[in-house]
Amino acid sequence: MMNFLGKITESKIKEVELLKERFSVKDFERDELFSRKTISLSASIKKPAGTGIIAEFKRKSPSKGVINMHSAVEVVAKGYEAGGAAALSILTESRFFSGTPDDLISVRAITDLPILRKDFIIDEFQIYESKFYGADAILLIGAILDRKKVTEFARIAREIYMEVILEIHSPGEIEMINEYVNIVGINNRNLDTLEVDVSTSFRLIEKIPDDFVKISESGISSPQMIAELRKAGFDGFLIGEHFMSKPYPAAAFRDFVIAVSEKLKDND
Repeated sequence: MMNFLGKITESKIKEVELLKERFSVKDFERDELFSRKTISLSASIKKPAGTGIIAEFKRKSPSKGVINMHSAVEVVAKGYEAGGAAALSILTESRFFSGTPDDLISVRAITDLPILRKDFIIDEFQIYESKFYGADAILLIGAILDRKKVTEFARIAREIYMEVILEIHSPGEIEMINEYVNIVGINNRNLDTLEVDVSTSFRLIEKIPDDFVKISESGISSPQMIAELRKAGFDGFLIGEHFMSKPYPAAAFRDFVIAVSEKLKDND
């Protein structure tokens, strides 16, 4: 029986094949937005006085179903920015997450924060497409790519001045880290079972070379957790569901940042 990751990869291959019939890389490169100067995601995460939080906009997920179908992406993005987000993550996958690349375009028009395109990248075509839509960084998922593909895709992204998060889930994926990767993200969600275990971050961080920015993803829901992850050596945190599950995600984000600030002060 095909697992979630297999289903989404199969779906994405078909989707990209159809897109390539309609558009070419040259179409993307001719667009004005493609030539804009990108904003460094890694630099924003590592700002000394910053939150380090990549705040995500996500409508639904395979593990939780519908999370938030009423909040407008522009309102949430501006609220995240006002609350101190280091960057924004926009989930653009349509079939399983109800995202759309149009969300990226909408957010790019209203913010100067770096934007991560969160999707399942299986073809270099999507890298050029991501820049065309206004993203500053892409996510490469180690579980759906081999080492050669990760290196090739990361190199292409860097050539067009985008940054790369390599997402890993297990010790076996550590070998996929390469010179073109900017940020290593440890995803606490098991992509076979969809269960979350934050201890994954603590187990894997020691294996990541010090010259990479390190972020923890999924299942981060409390200021205490942020404090413990920072102490372990994480520079940043990708959080979406915790905010998006609330009636007013931007307000939830603001309150969370205040609580994190107070917790970090108490720990000093």
